[in-house]
Amino acid sequence: MYQKILVALENSRADKSLLPHVAELAKLHKSKLLLVHVADGWVARNYDRLQLRESQEMVEDRAYLEATAKQLREKGLTVETCLALGDPPNEILKTAQREKCDLIAMTTHGHRLLADIFYGSTIEKVRHASIIPLLIVHAASK
Repeated sequence: MYQKILVALENSRADKSLLPHVAELAKLHKSKLLLVHVADGWVARNYDRLQLRESQEMVEDRAYLEATAKQLREKGLTVETCLALGDPPNEILKTAQREKCDLIAMTTHGHRLLADIFYGSTIEKVRHASIIPLLIVHAASK
């Protein structure tokens, strides 16, 4: 059913809530996983346009993706990585379509009104714009 699952990672503790779910789902369906993190700092947002050098954020995010992929590969899963640059909801949606993913897996933090106004809500934007099914896992608080 799910041949390729895009796993949107935050490079935060929230990922620990999501990864066990997608690993089991991938085993069950023999799915490929595409781990995606969107670097959205100033350098990342202007990287191509200004032909900038990778920021420390981007270097650390790429290393995180590779380390996470290695852990999943050790469990027998097929895993690719993608460090996207720019606006997280837009990049998640574009990557899912470009890579022909048939499921997007993400975490939610359960923010309400004020927190969403201040922090934005990637999940809300993806949820409203995606034509691809979503797996949403609540991020553990610890």
